[in-house]
Amino acid sequence: MTGPEQSTAPLRVGVVGVGWAGRQHLAAYHELPGVEIAAIAGQEPDLLAELGERYGAERLLERWEDLLDVPDLDAVSIAVPTFLHAPVAIAALKRGLHVLTEKPLARNAVEGAEMVGAARDAGRVLDVVFNHRLRGDIQELGKVIGRGDLGRPYYARASWMRRRGIPKLGSWFTNQEMAGGGPLADIGVHVLDYSLFLLGEPKVTSVTAVTYAELGPRDLGGDPRVTADRSSSAFEVEDFASAFMRLSTGGTLVLETSWAAFRDPVDLIDFRVLGTEGGAELKAVGATKAKVAELVVYTDEDGEIADYAPPAGPGTDHAGVVGNFVRVLRAPELWSANDGALALERAKVIDACYQSAAEKKEIAVG
Repeated sequence: MTGPEQSTAPLRVGVVGVGWAGRQHLAAYHELPGVEIAAIAGQEPDLLAELGERYGAERLLERWEDLLDVPDLDAVSIAVPTFLHAPVAIAALKRGLHVLTEKPLARNAVEGAEMVGAARDAGRVLDVVFNHRLRGDIQELGKVIGRGDLGRPYYARASWMRRRGIPKLGSWFTNQEMAGGGPLADIGVHVLDYSLFLLGEPKVTSVTAVTYAELGPRDLGGDPRVTADRSSSAFEVEDFASAFMRLSTGGTLVLETSWAAFRDPVDLIDFRVLGTEGGAELKAVGATKAKVAELVVYTDEDGEIADYAPPAGPGTDHAGVVGNFVRVLRAPELWSANDGALALERAKVIDACYQSAAEKKEIAVG
């Protein structure tokens, strides 16, 4: 796939990782016309065989390095632990393959910058799965804000809060070296992404953040049904984070995220915004289980309260991200604009938050 004349040719993809995220990629690719799942790499033999049969994959491999050597491959999806994102992506890009990786981009912005540099050097696409911005309710609220219905947004508060949601206590998720961070890096990056999307992509100029690890180190806050089978890692990351962010527009974003906290037992994804002409509140009670959030716009008309609830659908989730990735690959004129730069900006903000929490001071975002 090197030019416009090949834009309708079959697209051959490989997927690295057969966990929940990898299976979302496989299902999405399978539904797209003109896409062939050429190879799958994973370390669970039985599941790998099952997925290979279901999706007609030519090659089933244990090592991701071997997948990158599959002939005539066009693109790779990366759905493995965060510490592998950079090595797999950079190796794939150097082979001339396009890359779609799960969030976060990498463990930190240094690795992320290497990935973006590799994409630019290769002239290939690097995209990251920010699927929550594709929720139907977030898309609808984005239209409201984009039309100027709220005037100039000047303050927003957003969160993803869990009561008992530490993913697999003792697994790579709780290992600092492997994960790069706790809920701020894991689900907080989604909150950061959809918030900045809704606010029109302002730059975060500085952050003041705090992190806490009060429950995880005591083996609290995890679901016993999904605790790692062979717990081997101590709890080395945070279980709660809060950040105050100054924006290039003069506005403010406050972000909170937790894997574990003594709060309502039902998970919550939310976004609240105040503007000069109106405000809005989005609440997905149940988080990802709530396919459509409660959405209210607060405004006046002729001096009277005129609040309303915009209609919203469920959105497209992973299928939408994969579909957009394939659409971009079939339009080479779009490749240079999809080099992972936006995800790198998110990584720089997350890094600044961790630095602020460690140094107990405000940090400028470079």
